[in-house]
Amino acid sequence: MKTGTPVREARKLCPNIIFVEARPYLYVEYHHRLVEIVESCTPVERTLSIDEMVCRLTGSQQQKENALALAAHIKRTITDKAGIYIRSSIGIAPNMFLAKVASDMQKPDGCVVIETQDLPEKLFSLELRDLYGIGKRTEQRLNRNNILSVRDLYSMNRQQLRAAWGSIEGERLFDKLRGRDSYEIERPRSTLGHSHVLPPQLRTPKGALSVLHRLLQKACMRLRNYGLHASSIRVSIKFLEEDGWSVESACAATDDTLQLTQALNLLWQRFPDDAPAPYKAGLTLGKLTERHAQTITLFPRPERKSQHSLDKALDSLNMRYGKNAVYFGGAHNALNNAPMRIAFNHIPDPLIEGNETPATEDRK
Repeated sequence: MKTGTPVREARKLCPNIIFVEARPYLYVEYHHRLVEIVESCTPVERTLSIDEMVCRLTGSQQQKENALALAAHIKRTITDKAGIYIRSSIGIAPNMFLAKVASDMQKPDGCVVIETQDLPEKLFSLELRDLYGIGKRTEQRLNRNNILSVRDLYSMNRQQLRAAWGSIEGERLFDKLRGRDSYEIERPRSTLGHSHVLPPQLRTPKGALSVLHRLLQKACMRLRNYGLHASSIRVSIKFLEEDGWSVESACAATDDTLQLTQALNLLWQRFPDDAPAPYKAGLTLGKLTERHAQTITLFPRPERKSQHSLDKALDSLNMRYGKNAVYFGGAHNALNNAPMRIAFNHIPDPLIEGNETPATEDRK
């Protein structure tokens, strides 16, 4: 059974399985606690996800015996300060890519070192999908280019990898596999959104729309918190047995919930009457730009100032009293749905994205 296995498949594989509801608030709390613990041992350069961080070794730390001693110290400190049930896998390598590969080679409590002289032989026992960034579709594309193993991948030159990958990422992988730090431009956020599997009672067009309103109001609050405006809105619906449905529309750059709610309602009018029962709803705000980088319109809307004040008041009330304190009516039937979720590369702020404030969470 793998991460992301649907509940119904999990029940088939393990008829006696016991499901435990996720507790995102607790995970975020432990994330910050663990970052502090590791920081007490060595500086954390970057956090990649809720359970992954990067520390750059400097000076004498780069000697293998010293690096291993530091790794052991981090593990002991985590045990002492976070408890015996929190374990860590540590990878030590010439670059971040290979360090992540190494950390996955010995789980759940291992420590693997890949040195330059170990390359490429130490990678040949891995499958293509064991390498960070190679998913199912990428693997299929590589296979079509006669790259069936890590050994095949390593034998390709820079231009061949770029052609197989279909982008500059192939050249970057060429460097990463050889322990070099590839030059990558950090791109600004381009989209922001949420999705939610509908509970059985909301698997109707009306129920799906209420969840979409809930998702939109969460996304708009995040949008304002990040200081961004959106110029497009996309709605997607998945069905159990058939292909999904999606529709997208451009809009004037905004962070206003009411304006985007009107855009959502217009899009929903295009939902087919004969569509099967919706199973999952998703909403994405796109073409994001910084709030202060907007071109001033020649025809300003006089009500915009009052709408901005309304959004600010709603955000303030919801951050103080919980996410369901004040809301637009479209989300009324879905208030207890679409709770805070933890994406791979995004650490949520419970005050912004949760259904409740952390102070009201039951911690028995």
